[in-house]
Amino acid sequence: MKTFLDENFLLESPTAERLYHEYAREQPIIDYHNHLSPQEIAEDKHFSTITEVWLKGDHYKWRAMRANGIPETFITGAADDRKKFVKWAETVPYTLRNPLYHWTHLELQRYFGINDLLSATTAEAIYERTNIALASPGFTTNGLLTQMKVEVVCTTDHPTDDLAYHRLHAEAGRSLKMLPTFRPDKFLVIDGADFLPFLGKLETIIGTSINTFDQLLAALENRIDYFAAHGCQLADHGLGQLYPVDFGTVKLDDILAKAKNKSPLNSEEVAAFQMAALHELGKMYHQRNWTMQLHLGALRDNNQRLLKSIGADVGCDSIGDFDQARGLAAFLNRLDREDKLAKTILYNLNPRDNEVFATMAGNYNDGTLPGKIQWGSAWWFLDQKDGMEKQLNALSQLGLLSRFIGMLTDSRSFLSFPRHEYFRRILCNLLGDDVQRGMLPNDLPWLGGVVEDICYRNAKQFFDF
Repeated sequence: MKTFLDENFLLESPTAERLYHEYAREQPIIDYHNHLSPQEIAEDKHFSTITEVWLKGDHYKWRAMRANGIPETFITGAADDRKKFVKWAETVPYTLRNPLYHWTHLELQRYFGINDLLSATTAEAIYERTNIALASPGFTTNGLLTQMKVEVVCTTDHPTDDLAYHRLHAEAGRSLKMLPTFRPDKFLVIDGADFLPFLGKLETIIGTSINTFDQLLAALENRIDYFAAHGCQLADHGLGQLYPVDFGTVKLDDILAKAKNKSPLNSEEVAAFQMAALHELGKMYHQRNWTMQLHLGALRDNNQRLLKSIGADVGCDSIGDFDQARGLAAFLNRLDREDKLAKTILYNLNPRDNEVFATMAGNYNDGTLPGKIQWGSAWWFLDQKDGMEKQLNALSQLGLLSRFIGMLTDSRSFLSFPRHEYFRRILCNLLGDDVQRGMLPNDLPWLGGVVEDICYRNAKQFFDF
């Protein structure tokens, strides 16, 4: 019987152990997609309690606590930090076989040296011990990232953000590189509740009204250049799906006018506007050698009660069952036909689409660089052991695993970076298992080099950081 979470956790063969410990473990981290707070990084924040750094904003934990029957006051409500932590600790034993059980104890081990299992019995002692550690100099936001050998973090930022904290961080001269990511979703979903408020913000920033589609594009390009001046090299889009529509003859100005007048829009108008705007943005990304990320397939904010009382992004999203292949192919093909397709990373949320996305990525490589079109790491509900293994296996069989740019946290938590370790152990175990079964040669220097590439070097080369 193996010991829980020992040094060879998830490593089931001697080859896997060597691949991880000799090649993967010490690789630096490039976290090219997350939702960390730029302000907290720039100000090098000290967190007052483990609850503040661990539970605030973590909708994974919130979902588990609700499923365990914990009242909302102990999740996002008015209860104090100690009581919230105790309720989380009470929930942890019930998360067995959920990735939260592994992540929780990995984070306690890696950041705090705590090997005790978190439960109602150990909650008070662990609360006190972690809070003492968080008060020490090495446990600021930058200190926590340094502990995990993080070189680059790419935050997720609205086009209307002033990026003041990115400037502040850059001026501090720290070794950690923090770069913004351009996320224009609010301007693509024209029938969304946020479209008009953000359009108003954009008009204020550029100092003029936006009444035509071309004016909107010009304003967004203005912000793209502003982001580029602050080191931005990536754009990101979180959409349910893309649409196979021909928007060439659509009167986009009329659609924008209807939205501004709060007139109802039909589904054809919404789809045409989204795809026309995304197409033009894609060309702007290509011109600047940015990377375009497409996160597709989430069905968001399903619980209207919590949406009204707490807000969006509180753990009430689900996997959507959208049609993905035709719209994605039409979008990529249109840009590729014009020779305007940027480096692209595709992420699916529905596991049924694994092979669709893996094969779609292979359609549009053009020889300009290895793996120009990437099928990204298992995302959100899929970033657990089974989901990662399925993604890695499908990519291996339908693409080039060796050119994969690896893992990211996609997290709001500064304690989430052991997820990179989790991924690396799973990767090494898969390769080690192939060696043990005679499916790959027992050539550790070669395989170790592939592991180092996937964990670090491929991303560094892909993004040219």
